[in-house]
Amino acid sequence: MTTTPFFNSIIFLFVITTTVLVGCKPQTPPDPNEEELITTVLVSLRDSSGIEPTKTFLYRDTDGDGGAAPSVFDTIRIKSNKTYYADLFFLDESKQPTDTISYEIIEEANEHLVCYTATGVTMPIQILDKDANNLPLGLKSTWRTQSLASGALRIVLKHQPGNKNGSCEPGSSDVDLTFELRVE
Repeated sequence: MTTTPFFNSIIFLFVITTTVLVGCKPQTPPDPNEEELITTVLVSLRDSSGIEPTKTFLYRDTDGDGGAAPSVFDTIRIKSNKTYYADLFFLDESKQPTDTISYEIIEEANEHLVCYTATGVTMPIQILDKDANNLPLGLKSTWRTQSLASGALRIVLKHQPGNKNGSCEPGSSDVDLTFELRVE
């Protein structure tokens, strides 16, 4: 049996088309609201007068929620009658290199809010950064300490897609931590 060039071309096109169709499986697009693993929260405090060195406080739980207990959960120790500039960083240290989740929070600022609640300590906290709708974000803030006291500082990262209104009520919590706080 002899084949013609036309027949060979048809077979060749059939093989190529089949290979392309079988090899190109449709992919599921990534979920834009998929929660990231946050293993580490770093609080960096700078004394507004510039006298004290920058202080950093850490929460680290490399396997995430559940499993092993956090390997680091610092007590925040700061001085009374001071103003501190606070920067908050969220990291995923389960990846190499470390993934700085704070960048994604900034990109999705209209869907996130960091909420601070001090108990047992009088320490007004003012959020400095805002989203595109002029609502607070909370990665940057000022903390004004007053008298000597011991208490706690709760830091909650809220995920509020479609319902952010500047309050901590709507949405789900991506992170919810309570640091021991000492104003000395």
